[in-house]
Amino acid sequence: MSMETGSLNSESLNRNVAMSVRGGTGKKQGGVAGKVEPFVSQNEHNPRELRSWAKRTGFVSDYSGEAGTSGSAKFEAFGGKGGGSSPKIEIDPVVGRTRRDEIETESRGGAPRAENGAILDERGRKEKERDGGERKVALNGNANNGMVNREGNGHGVSAVAPVNEEKEGEEGNGDVKVNVFPEGEEHRDGGWQRPLGLKCGLKENPGIVPLIYYGLQHYLSLTGSLVLIPLVMVPVMGGTDKDTATVISTILFLSGITTILHSYFGTRLPLVQGSSFVYLAPALVIINAQEYRNLTEHKFRHIMRELQGAIIVGSIFQSILGFSGLMSVLLRLINPIVVAPTVAAVGLAFFSYGFPQAGTCPEITIPQIALVLIFTLVPLSLTIIWIYASFLTAGGAYNYKGCNPNIPSSNILLDACRKHAYTMQHCRTDVSNALATAAWVRIPYPLQWGIPIFHFRTSIIMVIVALVASVDSVGTYRATSLQVNSRPPTPGVVSRGIALEGFCSILAGLWGSGTGSTTLTENMHTIDITKVASRKVVVVGAAFLILFSFIGKVGALLASIPQALAASVLCFVWALTAALGLSNLRYSQSTSFRNITIVGVSLFLGMSIPAYFQQYQVESSLILPSYLVPYAAASSGPFRSGIKQLDFAINALMSLNMVVTLLVAFLLDNTVPGRQEERGVFVWSRAEDISTDPSLLSEYSLPKKVVRCCCCFNFKCFGV
Repeated sequence: MSMETGSLNSESLNRNVAMSVRGGTGKKQGGVAGKVEPFVSQNEHNPRELRSWAKRTGFVSDYSGEAGTSGSAKFEAFGGKGGGSSPKIEIDPVVGRTRRDEIETESRGGAPRAENGAILDERGRKEKERDGGERKVALNGNANNGMVNREGNGHGVSAVAPVNEEKEGEEGNGDVKVNVFPEGEEHRDGGWQRPLGLKCGLKENPGIVPLIYYGLQHYLSLTGSLVLIPLVMVPVMGGTDKDTATVISTILFLSGITTILHSYFGTRLPLVQGSSFVYLAPALVIINAQEYRNLTEHKFRHIMRELQGAIIVGSIFQSILGFSGLMSVLLRLINPIVVAPTVAAVGLAFFSYGFPQAGTCPEITIPQIALVLIFTLVPLSLTIIWIYASFLTAGGAYNYKGCNPNIPSSNILLDACRKHAYTMQHCRTDVSNALATAAWVRIPYPLQWGIPIFHFRTSIIMVIVALVASVDSVGTYRATSLQVNSRPPTPGVVSRGIALEGFCSILAGLWGSGTGSTTLTENMHTIDITKVASRKVVVVGAAFLILFSFIGKVGALLASIPQALAASVLCFVWALTAALGLSNLRYSQSTSFRNITIVGVSLFLGMSIPAYFQQYQVESSLILPSYLVPYAAASSGPFRSGIKQLDFAINALMSLNMVVTLLVAFLLDNTVPGRQEERGVFVWSRAEDISTDPSLLSEYSLPKKVVRCCCCFNFKCFGV
C-alpha cells in the first residue's frame, strides 16, 4: 500500500517515528487516496493517537531489518507500483514494535525475504530531550543478518535509539533516514561495538595475557577435531606410533598456517582451519582399496602418497570454484535445507566406529563420555580419564597371565591371549612407544612422505568431497557471522574463503596430513562456549599451534592417547557435528512439512543407499575389522561398467553418506516448490555494503596492499 504526503512540519516530524515517508504527486497508488493530513497530537505523546492516525491515513512504514535494502525499494516491492496489496504488518510508531503478525520483506533484485515470517521484538527504547523538551524516537533494528529471528537468538532484533535532529533547511527526496545499529550496541565513530554476550568481539584486542589465555583455550576446545583423526587413520594405514606422532605434528603445523591465512586473506571471520571429518570417510575408502589390503612393505607411505595426490587434485578444483566466481552462482542453490542434512550426515556416518571401539573398555569410556557432556570441554575430561586409566593400567587391571600387549595379535599363539589382545592394545596407557621414539625437535616439511601419486579414481572422489566441504563451510560462514553479530559476508567474500580453503588443502596435500584442510564446523560450538570471537585471539592461538608442531614430543604425547579413549571422545565430537548441522534449520521454517520431508528423506536415503553399496562382501582373504567393512565397498560394489577406475569411483562415492545426502537434499530443495522465507534462503550482503559501511569494511575487506593487487587484476569476485 502506498501513500502520498507533502512536507511534514517540524513539529509533527519531531513527534513522529523516524521512518521513511514517500512523497508523491497527488495520484492514487495501490488504491489509497492521495492526500494525507499530517499527524498532530492532541495530548502529550499519546501512542494510541498516532496508531489511529496511521490506520486512518493508510500509513505503512517501509522500515526493513534486511541488510542493504533501501526504504524506497522496500516500499515499491510491497505494492507501491501497480496497485499491489499491502503486507501484513502494523508497526507501533511510538514504541517501535510490530504487532504479532507475520511480515515478509524483500530486498532489491528479488533477493530473499525475512525468514519464518519473523517478528520484530522490542529491544529497548531511548529518548533524548532537545530544544525545550521536544523528543524524537527512531527505530533501531539489527540489519546484520538480513532478517529478524522469531526464536529470539539475538540476531535481527529491533530496538529504539535516539537519532540526530534534522538540520534546518535541509531538503531531500521526502525520505527520513533510519539509523540501524546492532543489538546491544551504541553507535560510536561509525563502527559497531562488541555484541552482548561475548567476552571479546571480532575486532577487539583484549591485551597480551588474555590473548594468550583465550587463544590456547580456543584451540584446546577443538582438540577432538585437530588431533584424533590420525589416531583413526594411521593404524589402519599400517603406520607406527612414530608415524602417528609425525602426522599429528603436521596437522598442528598446517592448522596454524592455514588459520592465519584465512584470518587475513579469507573471510576474516574467527574460524579455525584444520583437518576435517569431511575428508575422513573418503580417506578410509581409499585406504581400504583392495590392492592395499595385503601390502606389507612401506604400506603407510604408499597409501599416504595416494591420498596426497587425490587431495591436491580435489583442492585445485575447490580453488577454481572460488577464484572463478562460480561459488557465487552456487550460493543461490545452497540453503539451510541443503546444508543441515549434509553436515549432519558427516557426523552420523561414523556410528559404526564410535561406541563399538569405545565399548572395548567401558570402565573408562563411559565416564569419559559423561565428563565430556558435563564439562563440554574435551581436554579437561580427557586428562582426568587418562590419569584414571593410567592408575588402572599400573594396578594390573589389563594384565593377563602369559600375555604381552606389545606382541602383535597376528603373532599370538595362545587363544586366551588372542582373546585379550584387542583389549590390551586399546585400553592400556603404556602400549604406545611414540614418546620414546619421537625427536624433541622436528619441523614438518613438504613431500616428507615422498612424491604424491595421482590416479583418476581417487581424484574424482576428492573432487566431489571438496564440493561437500565447500557446502559445509558456507553454512559455517553464515552461522558464525550471525554468532559474532556481524552482517553476513557478500558472495564475493564467500568465494574468497572457499578459494583460500582450496589453496590451504593443496598445502595439506603437499605436507601430507592425510586429509584436506577446511573450516571446522565445531568452531561454532567453541565460540558459543568460550564467548570469544576475536580474530586476533584465533591468530595468536594459531601461532602457538605452529610452535607446538616443532616440538616432536607434543605430537608424541597426543599420539599416546589410548584408542578407546579417542573413540569415546569422537562419539561426542561426531554427535556435536551432526547437531550443529541440523541447527542450520533454524534459518528456515522448521515446522514446514516441505522442509521436514526433504530433510527426513535426505538423511534416510543418505544412510540407506550407502548401506546397499556396503553390503557387498569384501573380496579378500584378509579379515577387516567390523568398523572398516563399510569403507571397503569401493572395490566390490554393485556398479560395474567395465572401466575399473570409474567403477571404483562410483562405488566409493555412493557408499559415502554425506555425498548421497547432499545429492538428494540439493535435488529436492531446488525442485520442490516453496516460498523463499519457507526455505530460509540465505541472504548475503551486497558488494556495495562493504564500500559504504565502515564496520563491514574493517570486518571483511582484505589488507590494503592485497586490495591494490586484486584491483589491478580486476578480482571483483573477491568482494574487494
